[in-house]
Amino acid sequence: MSQFTQPPQSPYSQPQQPYGPGQVPGAHPARNGLGVAALILGLIGAVSGLIPFLFWLAGILGTIALILGLVGRGRAKRGEATNKGMATFGAVLALIALIMSVVGAVITFKAVDDAVDDLNKAVSDTTASAKPKAGGDKAKDKGGSKGGDTAKDEKAKEEKPADEALEAGDSAVYDDDLTVTVGEPDPYSPSEFAVGHTKGHKAYKVTVVIENAGKEKFDATLVTAEARAGADGVNAEEIFDDKVGEGFTGTILPGKKVTVTYAFDAPADAKNLTVEISPGITYDASQWELTL
Repeated sequence: MSQFTQPPQSPYSQPQQPYGPGQVPGAHPARNGLGVAALILGLIGAVSGLIPFLFWLAGILGTIALILGLVGRGRAKRGEATNKGMATFGAVLALIALIMSVVGAVITFKAVDDAVDDLNKAVSDTTASAKPKAGGDKAKDKGGSKGGDTAKDEKAKEEKPADEALEAGDSAVYDDDLTVTVGEPDPYSPSEFAVGHTKGHKAYKVTVVIENAGKEKFDATLVTAEARAGADGVNAEEIFDDKVGEGFTGTILPGKKVTVTYAFDAPADAKNLTVEISPGITYDASQWELTL
């Protein structure tokens, strides 16, 4: 008679599945994602730390992996995850990545500083220093052409201290045998369309000669000329018009020389003009003290 007391079975009903070991009806699945992510990121960060230049990547990945590993351990302690060991190992790798990131940063920055120092030293070694000495027409006037004046000739050509301004007609001879000579200042009359001349001031033109006695051609486009006037050393503006202001251009071949005329604007009461010529960024500038 039990066949009449049992409820009818639906043909569509599924048999009840038994719960697996450790599973509780209604429980959520284990949240192991953070532990896995911590392990992967920590491993990549530690490997990146082996390359000093990638210290920044090791630091970023190590920081993220450490946070994920600690959070993953917290989940495992609360029973929300089952991979506590994986999260712990990921956090350990994250710490290793952070330590290697610091070491890599120190190595990288030191290497960069050493490279900059070597570059500065190389530039300093290639900078041509001037050896100021008497030369040009002024030296000839001092020495004369008589045989008995040989001693005077030698004295006129003696080198002056490098920190002493040269005089008109003197030459600055550089290590690569480049010679710069500045002549006497002469009064100059700017045109009505001249730029750099102030009404009431006086203008002076100065001839600059650069001779390349070396073995390499010289790029003259980097030559600059500046001037100061008077006892107070006020800036003497360079004058530009149709006759002056073009400056040096092109290159000077070995054994050749180029002459350029500059004009400067000075106060009417100025008694001297200090002209500074810089042949280029790898050359020391030289100065001439000219009497107006």
